[in-house]
Amino acid sequence: MDTHTMHPAGGSLWSQATTATLHCLTGCAIGEVLGMVIGTALDLHNLGTVLLSVVLAFVFGYGLTMRSVLSSGLALRAALGVALAADTVSISVMEVVDNGFILVVPGALDAGLASWLFWASLVASLAIAFVVTVPVNRWLISRGRGHAVVHGLHH
Repeated sequence: MDTHTMHPAGGSLWSQATTATLHCLTGCAIGEVLGMVIGTALDLHNLGTVLLSVVLAFVFGYGLTMRSVLSSGLALRAALGVALAADTVSISVMEVVDNGFILVVPGALDAGLASWLFWASLVASLAIAFVVTVPVNRWLISRGRGHAVVHGLHH
């Protein structure tokens, strides 16, 4: 089976995976940054800040996908199912990697919003998570899973 023509979205699997990961990164980054900013501003414990960031990353990640699939005419319940199928693995990998990175950078979570360390660590964590998640998404798409589910709705 030719996996380069398996999915009607066109382009190579790497291209599709990169696009899917950029989509995932958008939702994750919105939630992650918002969670880190809120948690830091409220002086939450590091665990509270990370948990808030993870929850918001999933909310925004699923929300962006649902917005897209709802516009294709799916009912809300079906759209939620597609979002869960399309994004759960990708967001999970991204969140483990980016929060893991932030946690190992000495002082990153305690640095404060005005600190270059806070922002540099956050940007670096998201960049590393993107690089790690692209091959995961490629693997999922090659098996008709992940964002391949979403692409199937657009045709």
